Amino acid sequence: MLTRELLKQVRQIEIRTRGIVNEVFSGEYHSVFKGRGMEFSEVREYQIGDDIRSIDWNVSARMGHPYIKVFEEERELTVMLIVDMSGSLVFGTVEKTKQRIAAELSAILAFSAMKNNDKVGLILFTDRIEKFVPPRKGRSHVLRIIRELLSFEPQGNTTDLKTALEYFNHTIKKKSIAFLISDFIDDGYNKILKIVGRKHDLIGVILKDPREEDLPDAGLIKFRDAETGIVRYIDSSNKHVQDYFNDYISQRDEQRKQLFISSRLDSIVINAGESYIKPLVNFFKLREKRW
Repeated sequence: MLTRELLKQVRQIEIRTRGIVNEVFSGEYHSVFKGRGMEFSEVREYQIGDDIRSIDWNVSARMGHPYIKVFEEERELTVMLIVDMSGSLVFGTVEKTKQRIAAELSAILAFSAMKNNDKVGLILFTDRIEKFVPPRKGRSHVLRIIRELLSFEPQGNTTDLKTALEYFNHTIKKKSIAFLISDFIDDGYNKILKIVGRKHDLIGVILKDPREEDLPDAGLIKFRDAETGIVRYIDSSNKHVQDYFNDYISQRDEQRKQLFISSRLDSIVINAGESYIKPLVNFFKLREKRW
């Protein structure tokens, strides 16, 4: 049974994200994610300014004056949301956790797909595949996806991007648009990322929290790993500890950035505590320039 609170949350996300889709991403999604090609729709009488290469000479000969072929974009795209549900996504030191941001981003992408009559599906993962929702169309299907993102309780706690990508690649045979939404705190997925990127239009959505990037100078701090549960005490005022932490974060981010560049894949960095609309708009604009 759906609780009243869950239904309220789903409704809030629907109102917020559909408004963003209508106001901000009304045309960007359609122009960036093209269909498979153009298909014949109908013929109509030639008008001044029409491309003469589109003239249907057989129909024109029968009718005694020129007619042109009209083509429409053949869409029927499939959008897959591959969303990390591991323990580290529950982390949040600002208004929203990374998990909540992942749900809102997924809703924006799902409603954008729905508005363009495209299918959308969902894969939830941790160190295993937690849930697979096959791609379908329609508002009720999008609302189901949002409910799953808000209410699903995973069995696993750690992150395995390799398993998620392998499952997606094996399950979805037709070329799709795939958004891999995660904080990417994992390794060992380099090879499969490149394999999937050659078959599908794969976009990485990287979620960050400011506290993960900046170690406060606060003396002895108790740290608990959100995924493994391991507890450590760290002297955050120690300069060597500060330097090590900063170097580690910088190297990790740079390695991930270079991986996407070398794989010729797009990525979007979303910082918790900041609006995610600007990074999304910048992504759409960048993609549109390349077409």
